[in-house]
Amino acid sequence: MRKVVSPDGTTIAYEKRGDGPPIVLLNGAFRDHTIFDQLVPELAPHCTTYVYDRRGRGESGDSPAYAVEREIEDLQAVIGEAGGRAAVFAGSCGANLALEAAMAGVPITKLALHEPYYRVDGHPRPPADFMDNLRAMLADGRRGEAAEYFLAELMDLSPEVIADWRRGPLWAGNEANAHTLAYDTAICGDYSVPVRRLAGLRTPALVVNSDGTSDWLRAAARATAAALPNGRGMELPGSWHRVEMDVLGRVLAEFATG
Repeated sequence: MRKVVSPDGTTIAYEKRGDGPPIVLLNGAFRDHTIFDQLVPELAPHCTTYVYDRRGRGESGDSPAYAVEREIEDLQAVIGEAGGRAAVFAGSCGANLALEAAMAGVPITKLALHEPYYRVDGHPRPPADFMDNLRAMLADGRRGEAAEYFLAELMDLSPEVIADWRRGPLWAGNEANAHTLAYDTAICGDYSVPVRRLAGLRTPALVVNSDGTSDWLRAAARATAAALPNGRGMELPGSWHRVEMDVLGRVLAEFATG
């Protein structure tokens, strides 16, 4: 992987592929750049894609103390490698991070977001002590328990679904990256859609959700699109928190190049 050094000295690993307008792909909780292995081939004929490992994951470095501002700087560093301005596609809590970056003035030309982690009225939020409990589990080395806790309390998955996750091939990666769940929780803030701050964001934005996703994720996507002055929402075919890759690729390519 290629490397770029973020302002605090942390090395960020990324891959570049394709030809056309630049688009940076930003992952959410648990994952590294490989989550986009199926999406990049859909985009590469139309866009120059940049995928990277967020700090603390994969081949990227980390810093002793976490701050959301450092992750914003990481994204800006990758955009710098893309020529200084780029579209961004981000999913899950990565979508929250992309919005924070755009509001901080990072030169994002277009924003495509997939089901950001906000909780709107009528949908319960994680408990007030969620971050404290998560940090305690991680400090004790209970990575698997921390991952389950995140899935249950923040992502609202049932015990049966979580048990299926544990039996799946990605669970080892979930535990390996469990320490970054505290990073993603910090990015989510108080879980509210920042309506007043988003009102000043003029970046063209597309907020997508799957037609098979959770009610709270669908509501969050719609509320985010409504809060963005130049935003629009779109529901696409898929399953829980996942859009069919060929459909997503076509939609993103059209959005990024249009």
